Amino acid sequence: MALNSISFVWDATPKLTPPTTLNDVHSPSIYHRHHNDKHGLYNCSRSRVSSSVEWMVKSGSCRGGHSARCSNVIQDIHCDVDDEVYMRRSLEIARKAIGHTSPNPMVGCVIVKNGEIVGEGFHPKAGQPHAEVFALREAGKLAENATAYVTLEPCNHYGRTPPCTEALIKAKVRRVVVGMVDPNPIVASKGVQRLRDAGIDVTVSIEEDSCKKLNEAYIHQILTGKPLLTLRYTLSLNGCFQDLIGKGVADAGGYYSQLLQEYNAVLISPPSSSEEFEIPASKEHGAKQPLWIILTNPDGSITVPRIADATTKVVILTDKEVVVGESGIETVVLDQLNLGNILDYCQSQGLNSVLWDVRANLGVHEELIKEGIDQKLLQKVVVEVLPQWSESQSGSSETWFKSMAENLKLKNLQPKMSGESVLLEGNL
Repeated sequence: MALNSISFVWDATPKLTPPTTLNDVHSPSIYHRHHNDKHGLYNCSRSRVSSSVEWMVKSGSCRGGHSARCSNVIQDIHCDVDDEVYMRRSLEIARKAIGHTSPNPMVGCVIVKNGEIVGEGFHPKAGQPHAEVFALREAGKLAENATAYVTLEPCNHYGRTPPCTEALIKAKVRRVVVGMVDPNPIVASKGVQRLRDAGIDVTVSIEEDSCKKLNEAYIHQILTGKPLLTLRYTLSLNGCFQDLIGKGVADAGGYYSQLLQEYNAVLISPPSSSEEFEIPASKEHGAKQPLWIILTNPDGSITVPRIADATTKVVILTDKEVVVGESGIETVVLDQLNLGNILDYCQSQGLNSVLWDVRANLGVHEELIKEGIDQKLLQKVVVEVLPQWSESQSGSSETWFKSMAENLKLKNLQPKMSGESVLLEGNL
C-alpha cells in the first residue's frame, strides 16, 4: 500500500514560541518544587515569573483582551500575560495524573497572589478531592484575595466530593481564571455563574485549545457517550503494514510506552495460535497499565498471551463461549462482536479512551475497521513509519484498507520523531 493512500495535510506556517520551555522558565534558581505525589500536590516557593513576561513583551507575543495588556515601552513593563503563563503551569500539573483519572478529567490548579504562586494541586484520580481543593489547602490563608487558575471549570454540584465553587468562595479568592468550560451538562457554565454570583471576577477560555487537548477523551465521551477510539498501526518506508514497532519506542519516553500510559484500554487481536504473544507494559514512571482487551478470532479460537507486568489486567471479548484455562484473565461474551458493542463495554467499565493496536493480520480486523470508518467511531490515527524497506506482511488484505482509506483526511496532523521512527498523529 502506498504511504500516500491517506492524505496527510498540516499547516507548516512557523509560529513564534519562547526560547525555553515552561520548566526552563521555572528553573531551580527562581522556582523550587518539592513533589508530593501521594497527595496530588506540589509545594513551591513563592517566586515571580517576570522573566517569561519580559520575553513575551520583547517578542511581541502579548495579545489583547483578558490574557495580555502590554505597554509599548519595554523599560516599563505593564503586561498581564501571567494568565497564560500560570494556566500553562496548571496544565503541566494536571498532566501528572495521566492515565489515572478516568472517567474524570485531568485538572490542574494554581493559586497566585501578588505575582507569587502560593498553592498548587491536581486531581489525582476519581473519588479523590479535586485540583482546587489541594491548591487551596496548600495556599491556606494566602488564598484570600488571590487568583485561582484552573484548567477546567470548577464543579458546582455534589458528587463523590463537594462543589469546588464553594471551596473557592469560602477561601475568599478574588478572581478565578478558567481554561475551558466543562461540557458536562451538570456543570456547563453553572460553576462560572455561581462564582460570579458570589462576587468573584471570572475570566474564561485562557489557553483553551491546550485545555481541550488535555481532556479530549473526556470531552468526546461526554458529547457522544462513547470512548475516544484511536487506531494505531505500523508501516514500512514503502508503505507496507508491519507487525512490529520501532526500536526504542516501547522504552520510557518512547511514543508507544507513552500511549500505553495515556489510554485506558488497548484493543488487539492476537496472532495465530502458533505464534508467541506477550502483553507489553508502559515503562513511564508511575504509569497505570491499561486494560488489555483481546478479541477472539472469527473461528472463536484464542491465543492466551504472556503478561509482562503483574498489574496488567486482561479481558477476552468474544461472541462464543471459550475456555481460556488461565487464572486472572476474564472472559466476556457479547451478543455480537462488533465495534459498537466493544465500545459500549468499555464505556460500562468507565473507560474514556481506547487504543486500537492493529497488527499486520488486517483480515481479522476488516469488518471492524469498515464499521469504525462508516459509523464514524474512529476519532484519531497514529501511524508509525519505520526507516526500512520491507515486503508486505498482510498480503491482499491491504487492498481493501487502501480503498477505504484513500479518501480519508487527517486534521491537526502532528509529525514527530520517536527513536528512529517517524510518527504521524491526527484527527479524523
